[in-house]
Amino acid sequence: MMEWARSQEKGVMGVEWLLVCHGLVTAVVVVSFLCGRWPIFEGTFIQRIHYFLTFGAYDYFLRFVGAVFGHKCMDAVLSVEYYCCDRPNPLLQIIYIVIIGVTYYFVANSCFAYIPGYYISGIHRYTSLLAVAVGIMLFLLTSFSDPGTVNAENVSHYISAYPYDNIIYSEKECSTCKIQKPARSKHCSICDRCVARFDHHCGWMNNCIGEKNTRYFMAFLLWHFLICLYGTVAIGLILAGRLRELRVVDILTVYYGIENSFLDLAPNVVQWLLGSYNTQILLMVFLAIIGMLLAGFFGYHAKLCITNTTTNETFKWQDYIEWQRKLREAKVSAEALKQSIDGISSEKQPSSSKWRAFFRKSPLEDVVVVKNNVYDKGFFHNIQEVISPFSARWSFTQNKLKSR
Repeated sequence: MMEWARSQEKGVMGVEWLLVCHGLVTAVVVVSFLCGRWPIFEGTFIQRIHYFLTFGAYDYFLRFVGAVFGHKCMDAVLSVEYYCCDRPNPLLQIIYIVIIGVTYYFVANSCFAYIPGYYISGIHRYTSLLAVAVGIMLFLLTSFSDPGTVNAENVSHYISAYPYDNIIYSEKECSTCKIQKPARSKHCSICDRCVARFDHHCGWMNNCIGEKNTRYFMAFLLWHFLICLYGTVAIGLILAGRLRELRVVDILTVYYGIENSFLDLAPNVVQWLLGSYNTQILLMVFLAIIGMLLAGFFGYHAKLCITNTTTNETFKWQDYIEWQRKLREAKVSAEALKQSIDGISSEKQPSSSKWRAFFRKSPLEDVVVVKNNVYDKGFFHNIQEVISPFSARWSFTQNKLKSR
C-alpha cells in the first residue's frame, strides 16, 4: 500500500513538473515569436527561434502550400501576410487586449478568494483593477496619438528644430510625400507618412513611435513592467500567506519528520504548492517572464532617450560606423603596402627578431571610428526633449501661427 502511494505521489509530481516545463516552453515560443526582433535579443537564441518561426518555418509552409494546394492558395497566404505585416491593422492590438483581459480574469478568479490574506490586504482587489485600467489608458493613448506627422504645413518648423548633421542625415526630399525630409524623420511604409524623430513602427500599437508619442510609449513600458512586478509579488505574498495559515512547514517537520532546513523543506514546499496552487504558480512565472522582457525593453529605450538617439538611428549609425571602419582599414592597408614596397626598394635593413614581429601590433587594430551624435546635448536636455517635444512647445506653435 505504501509503495502504491509513493508511486502515485511520484506520478503526480511528474505530471506537475511536466505542466511547468510545458508552460515555460510555451512562454519561450510565444516570446520568441512576438518579441524576437527586439534589439535586446539580438544574437540570442530568442532571435534564432524567432527567425525560424517567422522565416524558416514560414518558408517551408509556403512551399508545402504551393506544392499541395497550388499557387492560388499560396497567393492568398501571401495576401494575408501583406495585410498583417505590411499594412496598418489592429491584429496585435486585439491580441494585447485579449492577453491583459484573460490574465486579469485568471488572476481574479484564482487569487481574489485569498485576498485579504496573511500578508496582503483587501485593498489589492481594487488597486489591481486600477493598475490594469491605467495600463489600458496608456495603451490607447500611445495607439491613437499623433506620432509627429510631417506635412507641408509644419515641415519648415521641424527642419529648424532638427538641423542636419551631414553624417547620417543630409538635405533630401521624401520621394513619396514630395516634401523636404527634416533630419531624424523617416517615411513609414506601413503608415504611409513621414514621422518626425522617427523611432520605429510598433505593431502592438498599430502606430509609429515618434517625436510626439515617445513619452507615452515609455510610460506604457514602465507601467506594464510595474504591473507585472506588482502581480508577481502579490501572488507570491498570497502563496506565502497560505503556507503560513495552513502551517505547512509545521506539518512537514512534525508529522512527516522532515528536517527544518531550507534544502530539505524547499522541494516538499514546492511540490505542495504545485499540487495545490498550480494556476497561481503559472501566473506568477508568466508575469515574471513578461516583466523581465519589459524591463529589458524599457532599459534599452531609456538608454536611447538619455543619449538622444532613436532605434532608427542606431541602425543608421551601425551602417555609417561600419562603412567608415572599412574605409579607414582600406587606407591603413594601402599605407602599409606602400611602406612595405618602399622598404623593399630601399637598402636592406638588419632583420628584426621573429618574436618581435610576431607580437607586433597590426595597424588595423588602431582603426577606431567615433560616433559624433550632434543631437546629444546632455542628460537633462535629452530627457526634456522626450517629455516636452518641440512640436508641443509654445515657441513651435507661435512660429507655426506666424507662418500662416
